[in-house]
Amino acid sequence: MQILHCILGTLLLSICHLVQLNKAADRKWLGPGTTPNLEDIVIGRCYDYIATVNPSVGARNCSAIWAAFRSAFLSKDPCSVFPSDFELFINLTHHDIPANKSLFWENNKSLVKKYTDTTNRYMALGDTLPGWIGDNMQFCGSVIGTDKKEFGYAKKSSGEIQILLNGSTPGGAFPVPSFLSDFEIPNFQRDKVTKINIWVVDEIGGVDVDSCGNNSIAILESLLTSKQFPYECVDNYRPVRILQCVDFPHHADCTTNRSAFTTSSWMIMMTLTFFTLIIVPLLNH
Repeated sequence: MQILHCILGTLLLSICHLVQLNKAADRKWLGPGTTPNLEDIVIGRCYDYIATVNPSVGARNCSAIWAAFRSAFLSKDPCSVFPSDFELFINLTHHDIPANKSLFWENNKSLVKKYTDTTNRYMALGDTLPGWIGDNMQFCGSVIGTDKKEFGYAKKSSGEIQILLNGSTPGGAFPVPSFLSDFEIPNFQRDKVTKINIWVVDEIGGVDVDSCGNNSIAILESLLTSKQFPYECVDNYRPVRILQCVDFPHHADCTTNRSAFTTSSWMIMMTLTFFTLIIVPLLNH
């Protein structure tokens, strides 16, 4: 997944510039520096999340969360910091994922953020407390950027869970290897997950590279079948498609059915008008 391919990795890597200040002069980090005012951002996002985004997680000590995060990397070589160093941070930011709310994805971060509606509709990884804290942080190159297993997002998911994939992705909507294929699907719990909904949605104006039952989606379907997960696959899932078309109202992909819809609506309106003005008065006499 593009969004925080590893929350741990993202948070860890965003402090590379701070770490290099503690290194010897001959071992300087050459990548981009950390996001300015990192402490203020982490603490501020923490309070924002528990107060306005998702108050259901309850009160949290945001200063302690920052301290736990900072202690995981301070005065350490960036290449010698591992997910296990964030154990305290993980424990302090842990919270449950509501049943039927989990949404997994690949290569469509912007669309996912719009569709989840900040936990109101679904709760993707970036909508969890640790994900909210670490989203879009500036970070340097990662050695641990593919291991987020300690967060257990996939293990906490239950009920019907959603997988939203970009059908216009070159090479296929379900990349292998990927974070989804290597770390998340293997951690789905058979006794908790009742169904998996796969939505393969092409970009507006994009090429139809992948679809249900074909190419990489066939690989995904085979994988879920081998793990005995019931699933349903839908191409260009209509609710998501409608949301895409909000930004492209006049594109051909969004107007193809306009004439049929208009004609149908007109016929319904005329039928209702006929019954209201003609039939109903006659029945009342």
